[in-house]
Amino acid sequence: MIDKILAYRLTTDAPRWTIFIRLALAGVFIPEGIQKLIYPEMLGAGRFIKMGIPYPEFTGPLVGWVEIICGSLILLGLFTRLAAVPLIITMLVAITATKIPIWMGQDWVVTDSITFYVRELKTYGFWSFMHEARLDWAMLMGACYLFFVGGGQWSLDKRVR
Repeated sequence: MIDKILAYRLTTDAPRWTIFIRLALAGVFIPEGIQKLIYPEMLGAGRFIKMGIPYPEFTGPLVGWVEIICGSLILLGLFTRLAAVPLIITMLVAITATKIPIWMGQDWVVTDSITFYVRELKTYGFWSFMHEARLDWAMLMGACYLFFVGGGQWSLDKRVR
């Protein structure tokens, strides 16, 4: 049974041009993950504090490592479908925590202990949200694509299978 599950995760009939989606995702996630670790005050835990992400001293480095490891797996096309899952979750959290408050034009109180803070912009609302979320949306859709089709013909998934 485990062999069948693993075989499905490594199976891919996606075209070889899927490598461009993999390169795009890896080209954003790997450098962003590295920067979360080497500039924690600006892009890691310090930024997570400003956004209202819970446990920023833990989640900042965790997200950095997830982006590096999963981005590297996607770059190689190894366990592509599995590596896409944490990146999908990361992008959903990013949109929820940083972009929804822009749409609302105010801080978003989710629970008594979680508040996502709106950052200062010239405009708020739907169009400002759409503008600010464009990269997040593209990364989310790219990760979803890889989850559904796998790494493609030019991937280690294809070679291992």
